[in-house]
Amino acid sequence: MIRLTRLGGTPFLLNCELIKTVERTPDTLVTLVHGERMIVQETPDEIVERVVEHGRLLRAFATA
Repeated sequence: MIRLTRLGGTPFLLNCELIKTVERTPDTLVTLVHGERMIVQETPDEIVERVVEHGRLLRAFATA
């Protein structure tokens, strides 16, 4: 799960395995695999960084 912030300022956790696309339109639009869309405050680059870090944490637990 990664922490994101809705455009209105409400924080939430998102299962990053459900992300289909992230695009800048000019707001950041996240589309999930089941079609739901949400606009978030984070930039696409910030989302990528959080997803990569989440993957690193998972691999660290798997090898420990």
